[in-house]
Amino acid sequence: MKDRYESPLSSRYASEFMLRLFSAETRIQTWRRLWVALARAEHNLGLPVTAEQVAELEAHVTDIDFDMAARREKEVRHDVMAHVYTYGKAAPSAAGIIHLGATSCYVTDNADLILYREGLRHLRGELIAVLANLSRFAEQYKAAPTLGYTHYQPAQLVTVGKRAALWMQDFLSDLEELDFVLSTLKFRGCRGTTGTEASFLDLFEGDGAKVDELNRQVSGEFGFERCFTVCGQTYPRKVDSRILNCLSAIAQSACRMANDIRLLQHDRQVEEPFEKNQIGSSAMAYKRNPMRSERICSLSRYLMADAMNAPMTASVQWLERTLDDSANRRISMPEGFLCADAILRLCQNVTDGLHVNEKVVDRAVRDYLPFIATENLMMEGVKRGGDRQALHEIIRTCSMAATAKMKEGEPCDLLSRLAAESAFGMTEAEMEAVLDPALYIGRCPQQVDALLAQVRPLLAESSAEKPEINL
Repeated sequence: MKDRYESPLSSRYASEFMLRLFSAETRIQTWRRLWVALARAEHNLGLPVTAEQVAELEAHVTDIDFDMAARREKEVRHDVMAHVYTYGKAAPSAAGIIHLGATSCYVTDNADLILYREGLRHLRGELIAVLANLSRFAEQYKAAPTLGYTHYQPAQLVTVGKRAALWMQDFLSDLEELDFVLSTLKFRGCRGTTGTEASFLDLFEGDGAKVDELNRQVSGEFGFERCFTVCGQTYPRKVDSRILNCLSAIAQSACRMANDIRLLQHDRQVEEPFEKNQIGSSAMAYKRNPMRSERICSLSRYLMADAMNAPMTASVQWLERTLDDSANRRISMPEGFLCADAILRLCQNVTDGLHVNEKVVDRAVRDYLPFIATENLMMEGVKRGGDRQALHEIIRTCSMAATAKMKEGEPCDLLSRLAAESAFGMTEAEMEAVLDPALYIGRCPQQVDALLAQVRPLLAESSAEKPEINL
């Protein structure tokens, strides 16, 4: 339907995997699986829930009548109860025991935790794919000298691979944070309306051990080892804050890398992929805009801003809960995942085809290498009998003069100026001999190797196949 608003995250940017994960079908199927798990555990623990009722619920997890649910929700103004009703129509023998002892957050919150966990697992694979691309790039160019910049002004040499290693280190930090969030994720479980478990305690006639076992069985069925020790009506909204902060961190790293690529593409040193028939501008046909990197930066800004929703929500959860989190979370949490997914997919595309214009890079190195080499030249001049302080002043004045000429569009003539100074006692040819760029990159290749050694085990454990939704 082209006469209705459609989110660009779903129509242009996010993957099929993430769109399916946060679809209504996946969400409501997860609700139904939670109702099945609850009924099964209640049957196992002796409540009046029959095996036949559990089986009928299991048989109707996927045949969801969304039209019936929508009509019912218009009547009762409650989405969970509308789906309880619809599920009961599909499984009539079990209609009377669906949702027994539970509150709405039993399905909504537990389902969210299941979906978020699966989303984080998927993003982990996407993040490792970016690291794999950057690893190959860094290995290839780890010893390739390039002009370093501080304040975006020419500084000492680094290497093309070392610069990529800076990007990799940021993404590695994000991976560590993501793994921490996954490792600490807990289930809400079966807690009742205000988190006291009173309804389940009543069902089990005061047997707290059975309530604990109910939680163990239900959480275990979904692969969660732990439930939160205490809850209000909802799971702690600090979890959402932690998750979106993790996604924001990925956006920060991606934006930093993409901005660097945009700057380097301006100087024609490094370029993102540009397809054969790609159009750079509707008016300027010669343009090769870094549009993928620009899109990474654009989406990253959105995600960093979106991440602010969770701490604002977490900070105003009145007492046991307030419903002003609901509408916000329906938007901010899925869109955070879809946006992070889109960003990482773009990062994969850019890093897979990142092109280095080696002659342009070398020319920039050669233009500034005489300035970078002046300390070495000064030391050599002292060895030949020169005065260190006098040589320093000569270098300063000659550098200023050479820079002024370069600003007029002339080539750098610093070496000829220095060679003309008898205090140096060196010819221009002798000075040229110390202008080997490899002498000025420090330990860049070794630093890249050290980082790659950290990354390789992560790449080895990852699968090349894209994961299916496994809730």
